[in-house]
Amino acid sequence: MTEILDGETVEDLQLGGLRIIQKKNGFRFGADAVLLSDFAARAKSRAILDLCTGSGIVPILLSAKTRAQKICGLEIQQEICDSARRSVELNGLNPRVEIICGDVKNAAAICGAGAFDTVTCNPPYMKSGAGLVNPSDEKAIARHEILCSLEDVIKVSAELLAPMGRFFMVHRPSRLTDIICAMREYKIEPKELRLVSPSAGKPPNLVLISGIRGGGKELRLLPELILFNADGSETEELKKIYNRS
Repeated sequence: MTEILDGETVEDLQLGGLRIIQKKNGFRFGADAVLLSDFAARAKSRAILDLCTGSGIVPILLSAKTRAQKICGLEIQQEICDSARRSVELNGLNPRVEIICGDVKNAAAICGAGAFDTVTCNPPYMKSGAGLVNPSDEKAIARHEILCSLEDVIKVSAELLAPMGRFFMVHRPSRLTDIICAMREYKIEPKELRLVSPSAGKPPNLVLISGIRGGGKELRLLPELILFNADGSETEELKKIYNRS
């Protein structure tokens, strides 16, 4: 029986009976991870690696959304890694889903260069030094580029991907220039871009972007994803993403 520790809660993901262990007061996954898993599920994948996996939410959701034979998640924080492994066990996903504890910057050596046809990432959004942070706090590590940078993530993703493998990431629109420039530098050609807004008329607060290692130069802009209606209710598309429709 999977151990649930004091201060933890088990939450229903409303998808195929899947559940996840989270801290009541620690870092918890957000809508960005759910949107990323839905965005990446379109790829026909044999082997998927999720960088900065945190609670393991993206690998767990992709286990239901794809037919990938192997799905790995890489997380540097040991305590969070342990929780993610117990979530995998709770859902009976071993050995198809594996959580690995390690540094993103060493991911190719740890997980295998060119070993994946899909790499996903929901990385820290804030540049290092943007505000006062505790470098040992798990929330700070998840939100700020303390242990890895945007460039680290894209560089190592290029090393991990097989030729023509696909890269999927969620980030902030304010970093879009940095994202596209880094993808081009490391030979991951941007292919699809979708802005995400909390409601119609509001500025986008997330961007979903995909690329292909060694792909041709052509970027397709997808329709904007609106999360909430004017009355605060979820849009039909968001309900579908969360399997509530």
